Amino acid sequence: MVSYGNYKILASGHDCKLYTAGVEYDRHSWGRLLGARFDYVAEVLPVVILMDPTVADQWGNPKSPNLKAVHGLGASPLGFRMMWRSDKALKPYLLVKGGLLAFPIKVIATNASYVNISFQSGIGVQQRITKRLDLRLGLFGDFHFSDAFVVPVNPGLDVMNASMGISYHFGS
Repeated sequence: MVSYGNYKILASGHDCKLYTAGVEYDRHSWGRLLGARFDYVAEVLPVVILMDPTVADQWGNPKSPNLKAVHGLGASPLGFRMMWRSDKALKPYLLVKGGLLAFPIKVIATNASYVNISFQSGIGVQQRITKRLDLRLGLFGDFHFSDAFVVPVNPGLDVMNASMGISYHFGS
């Protein structure tokens, strides 16, 4: 996932970039909803890179134009995906995931926490390449993380993103 912009809705941070790489598990578990296949989703993010201001105030406002790369980890054990046209070559989907992000230092603001909640949502399309492989393109996504008001302000980040992945189908 690569972020391409941010906004202030649920969190106060801005002028940051977020990059992630990981493994997602999707399992058709819950039948159909609104004409779509309804799947359980979980994700592990061993690579989380936040381009964070080198100096910021307690609300997450940058006090310097310089950025530093902060490496972290993430996991989203709770999620679902709705996939329409799942038996066709071109499959639109909607995705929602929730979990945690952890960093070795306090990010976004001076009084932040080391562990943050995360919430991801997005829409995209999955294209069949072979019987076992699909290409997934997340066209429009939102990635939010914050400390959920553990401190008086809510230092965190809301970013728009795009993602890409390869989907491998196990089983028969």
